[in-house]
Amino acid sequence: MDKQTRKVVGNIFFFLLIIIIAIYLVFPFYWALISALKSESELVRTPATFFPQNPTWQNFRAVLSNPDFLRGIWNSLIVAGITTLLSLLIGAFAGYSLGKLRFRGKTVSLYVILAMTMFPQVAVLAGLFQVIDAVRNNAPWVPTLMLLILTYMIFTLPFTVWVLTAFFKGLPDSLLQAAQVDGANYNQTFWNILLPLTAPALATTGILAFINAWNEYLFALTFTLQDPGSRTVPVAISQLSGRIARQEPVGEIMAGALVITVPLIILVLAFQNRIVEGLTAGAVKG
Repeated sequence: MDKQTRKVVGNIFFFLLIIIIAIYLVFPFYWALISALKSESELVRTPATFFPQNPTWQNFRAVLSNPDFLRGIWNSLIVAGITTLLSLLIGAFAGYSLGKLRFRGKTVSLYVILAMTMFPQVAVLAGLFQVIDAVRNNAPWVPTLMLLILTYMIFTLPFTVWVLTAFFKGLPDSLLQAAQVDGANYNQTFWNILLPLTAPALATTGILAFINAWNEYLFALTFTLQDPGSRTVPVAISQLSGRIARQEPVGEIMAGALVITVPLIILVLAFQNRIVEGLTAGAVKG
């Protein structure tokens, strides 16, 4: 086999591998779509069909007319949005301090922040539940959504701080020195010079933090047991199964899952250039 033939065969196997991976990744979304478009009778039919014979929008109409589902979307927007903004605000200050300023304990602080990202949610669930229960007993006026935001930041903030610290550290020190020569203090240097340069990193970490908070289920389910009106949309979708006693509303669940995926797709498409810049920032030095 000559070199040209080996190259052609290699390209064929490469594209076959790409096609297999694409099918593997897209098939769950495709199955959710066709399930949402099927009628109840077709969903329980065996063998299963890979194309809806009589497509219907009934499942989408059912979830979009469900007040609990709509309230869950609004709650998720509030919780995920505020969690992302606070994580970026605090993370930017922390990243600037840890990446560019000199002080004792900086290395220890970085490793502590990194260690916080290694704890699984279930490991701190019981302790957080006791803390939140105590807050509710002593300060019942504190909204449940605010408690969710504070608990979500336990996991989004360390990730944001770590990523932004690496990004600030990659910025040239000459920018900081030039600003000091021109008479700018640390705050002016941060707001006017360094922060605008971190827009790609802010977009990347912000979107990842938003997706993490938007899809979070365990904390939302546990901490809203006593306040059903504060349930986020993943919990609202799981509660759809309780509305139909005769069987699981698979079509409505799939339709709800697709509806809550749309904002994430729009968000990623809108900031895709920033995401690529943030992911590749620092890959080439010099």
